[in-house]
Amino acid sequence: MLEHGFQRLEADHCVYIKRYGQGKYIILLLYVDDMLIVGHDKNKINRLKKYLGRKFAMKDLGPAQQILGMRIMRDRKNKRLWLSQEKYIKKVLDRFNMKDAKPVGTPLAAHFKLSIELCPSNNKEKE
Repeated sequence: MLEHGFQRLEADHCVYIKRYGQGKYIILLLYVDDMLIVGHDKNKINRLKKYLGRKFAMKDLGPAQQILGMRIMRDRKNKRLWLSQEKYIKKVLDRFNMKDAKPVGTPLAAHFKLSIELCPSNNKEKE
């Protein structure tokens, strides 16, 4: 990925990013044999997939629906994205014989207040 102009993130060595023009980028997440590619330009993503396909045996499974046990749901029309780890959590509970355990609420700490003002308001904050 480095030879293809990507930079490896120091915070997570499984994440590679390639920036190009005015805040646009491609992000590639790589974990063992799972890969997720996201970005602004579908043509650039398709070129990257073709390049990788020449270097490695891989399958394009289409738009991401799941990665690393996390379910991905989209509403493209309204520009919304949901992530769920429900299946993964159930699998972990089953593994540790806790699937019949009683659920307990885990409230957010009282001092932690969320508000619309905390949302990023410009491109730099969104980056």
